[in-house]
Amino acid sequence: MQTEQELRVDLAATFRLIYEMDMHESVANHLSAAVSADGKQFLMNRRWMHFSNVTASNLQLLDSEDYSIMQTDQAPDASAWSIHGNMHALLPKAKVILHLHSTYATVLSTLKNPRILPIDNNTARFFERIAYDESFGGIATSDAEGKRIVDSLAGKNALMMGNHGITVTGATIAEAFEDLYYLEKACKTMVLAYSTGQPLNTLSHELARQTAESWDEFRGQSFAHFEQQKAMLDKKGSSYRE
Repeated sequence: MQTEQELRVDLAATFRLIYEMDMHESVANHLSAAVSADGKQFLMNRRWMHFSNVTASNLQLLDSEDYSIMQTDQAPDASAWSIHGNMHALLPKAKVILHLHSTYATVLSTLKNPRILPIDNNTARFFERIAYDESFGGIATSDAEGKRIVDSLAGKNALMMGNHGITVTGATIAEAFEDLYYLEKACKTMVLAYSTGQPLNTLSHELARQTAESWDEFRGQSFAHFEQQKAMLDKKGSSYRE
């Protein structure tokens, strides 16, 4: 298990990479990583902190069972507390939680049918491995809405949030980042394929499942990709490690 400082550095790098990939949104959206075995203590970006300004040291350490923080001037964003606080409290296996309104995922989430269909390798990666929440109730600021979103995951590692965006969970930052990266690519493929107006050539159920399972053999690439992306940030002289 990584130390808290290692988690801080990797999570801060993830904010910067998402900024570099233009998947951020104003000073909104949140990423978090558990530092305790039960997942209840976690790191998250501070309220209204732009992704390009997040560093290892300015990440906030929170406890999902300590609601008193919400009554102070250090309170995190209410929607972040609703979603991430409940997920870390109720899903100890979800060590890392990445919630974004990235462009293509959000576009797909607004369709009457937001399903990611298996039409290539990247879309098939998520075949039967992503949950869909089509009960959007506005900005998630209540405890009840946070718990409803947790239930919507239904044991999956990724959630397409209808009319909202996406949430990805993972055991490590590198693996969650990789799923997020490929999920946005899969959504882009879907949106562009739909835009042609041509019928989609969808893979058979058997082939789609086989392709999804084949991705498990490449889980190691998550760590290679993440480390090389961090090296790219270092070459640019990024301050994320501070």
